[in-house]
Amino acid sequence: MTLALRIDPIDQLPQTPATDVKRLGWRGVMKSVARSGMVVVTNHNEPEAVILSVQEYTAIKRALHEAANRSEPTLDALRQRFDERLSVLQEVDAGQRLRTLMQSPAQLDGKVKAGTGY
Repeated sequence: MTLALRIDPIDQLPQTPATDVKRLGWRGVMKSVARSGMVVVTNHNEPEAVILSVQEYTAIKRALHEAANRSEPTLDALRQRFDERLSVLQEVDAGQRLRTLMQSPAQLDGKVKAGTGY
């Protein structure tokens, strides 16, 4: 059974006070969880814990796994671009070129220069 992953703010989730957990017992709380998939347990009106159904937990794990799989190629491409740009620092004359650049005055000609190079 596949459930749609909900990402509701915690204050919009069904809530039950910790005293109900004690008063109704585990079965009573699990009835609430069965109805909504999750319940926020509060103590003095402050959220303390979230009880999830197995289906909700599985949906969250699946969504996180899918998100990680989607972002990995993007991160790899970003790493590669970053490494390519930094590779110039490995060149033999990199230190001298940087010293020369830092010692020479900037020539802006009244314009602001921005971008990937000078």
